[in-house]
Amino acid sequence: MGVLVALLIWALAVALAAPFVWGPWQPPAAITEIARQIDEQLQLTFLLTGIIFLVAQFALGYAVLRFGRKGPEPASATEGNDRWEVLWTSAAAVIFVGLTLLGYSVWAEIRFDQGRADSPAPDLTVEVVAQQFVWNFRYAGADGRFGPAQPELIDDSIGNAVGVDRDHADGADDLITARLAVPVNQETELLLKSKDVLHNFFVPELRVKLDTVPGLTGRLRIRPETVGTYEIACSELCGLGHYKMRAYLDVMSESDYESWLEEQAQYLY
Repeated sequence: MGVLVALLIWALAVALAAPFVWGPWQPPAAITEIARQIDEQLQLTFLLTGIIFLVAQFALGYAVLRFGRKGPEPASATEGNDRWEVLWTSAAAVIFVGLTLLGYSVWAEIRFDQGRADSPAPDLTVEVVAQQFVWNFRYAGADGRFGPAQPELIDDSIGNAVGVDRDHADGADDLITARLAVPVNQETELLLKSKDVLHNFFVPELRVKLDTVPGLTGRLRIRPETVGTYEIACSELCGLGHYKMRAYLDVMSESDYESWLEEQAQYLY
């Protein structure tokens, strides 16, 4: 009986670990350098924890074989082993702290380095405005300056979803679109805002996301390296229509991006 239980434990451990190695549940392709670094860190974490899981389960199977009851006599009690307890507790602490330090550089680059006052200016700045249950994206236009926005000027029926003051010189050429387009291999800073409740900007291929908080402006810099179209999802429950709050990120060549801007300018009222 002990042999069967041990074999069952080992087989179950291998069956649970196998999908992480050969299974179909792979993440979408990373399209930024930061995304690739995050993937490498995640793979290292899975590798170490997977090895620990398998070793622990094979040790459990061995314990069943070695110390399982083989007759009607009662099982014998054993005392703890301070040396082994100190060893595995220390090993777990070293692995945990080590993984944290390895991942800190990527996390710090996203959360701290990009927001420093002396950080280089981005190639493009886009304002991302979330609302139940759509995304709106504002571009500064040819003058490179965002015009002032007033809540009383918000009118979705005429395409002014963020309340841009079109009478102001800086706001006359601001573009408001339903899709986010950026040039490939250029750094884009996203200014994340919300008109109503808490939302979250998430593109799986970027591997990063950030809340849009009413009254605050979040900053997120991205540098996509692969031309394509990628889904933008709201990953924060924001109401009954949360499931349908999506848009698309179009990463374009520089020439295509310039043509797209010219096309969007034709829709200014």
